Amino acid sequence: MYEATIRFVDNSTVLQLFGTRDQNVRRLQDALGVSITHRDQQVRISGDDTAVAKATRILECLRGKVESQGHVSLEEVDESISEVTGKSTAPSTIPISMFNKSHQVKPMTPGQAAYIKAMRDNELVFAVGPAGTGKTYLAVAVGVEALSEQTVRKVILVRPAVEAGEQLGFLPGNLLEKINPYLRPMLDSLNEMIDRDVLQRYMEQDVIEVVPLAYMRGRTLNDAFIILDEAQNTTVAQMKMFLTRMGKDSRMVISGDITQNDLPRGTKSGLCDALDRLQGISEIKQVRLGTEDIVRHALVQKIVDAYEKPDTESAS
Repeated sequence: MYEATIRFVDNSTVLQLFGTRDQNVRRLQDALGVSITHRDQQVRISGDDTAVAKATRILECLRGKVESQGHVSLEEVDESISEVTGKSTAPSTIPISMFNKSHQVKPMTPGQAAYIKAMRDNELVFAVGPAGTGKTYLAVAVGVEALSEQTVRKVILVRPAVEAGEQLGFLPGNLLEKINPYLRPMLDSLNEMIDRDVLQRYMEQDVIEVVPLAYMRGRTLNDAFIILDEAQNTTVAQMKMFLTRMGKDSRMVISGDITQNDLPRGTKSGLCDALDRLQGISEIKQVRLGTEDIVRHALVQKIVDAYEKPDTESAS
């Protein structure tokens, strides 16, 4: 076991270097297999001598970025790791980590890899694509990753209940039972990623929330990873309401399939409107997934392709 020490003049530089809830250091530890601790304005790196030497070089490089620009991003951490180790840290090679380290989620296509990178690097992401491209599953996975790495304090799953006109009070059962049919896809994803007992406890403690879109009005969501699924079924007013719920240290992912709009005829989709209205804002990332990103049964891609063809035969 080898150990190295880096001395800092002030704690503020160390805090910026470590990142929100130490996310930068966690990434470095995972990449090199070292241990990094901070105490009394000193950062200690321990582990294999070669790994410690590389980690020290990376930390010194990142310290320079913090001192020159006041902060360092997770993307810059990945770039520094790549430069020193010579290994790519692209999303396609970095699995999404779960609470259970034996279970990992990996992108299956370049489009999915770009989607994961967008969610990791941006506070607000729109994802548009057909069924089966992993829009919901990967968003939930990145949300669980953020929760497991303690970069957020809660995950909030939101979906419009269009079929019931969001008149959920007339349905039997408690709130979760009322909205269960609409949020089932996201709940199914969570059940794959988190042990049932842990998931139940998190939901009871509101660490993980599942709510219909109608219940979001009036809230400000701080320190949370928020996912809006089936966003094509929001109205323009609903989308504006949802986007303005974003609070301090929160991240949002809005996903949908603009070809499957269940809104009443003549009602403009809030997702389509937002994609056009917000495309000029550089901090907002838009990801487009295609049929080549479909990872369900092979027939699903053929079915989607068939429905996207002009309906010439039936018209004849």
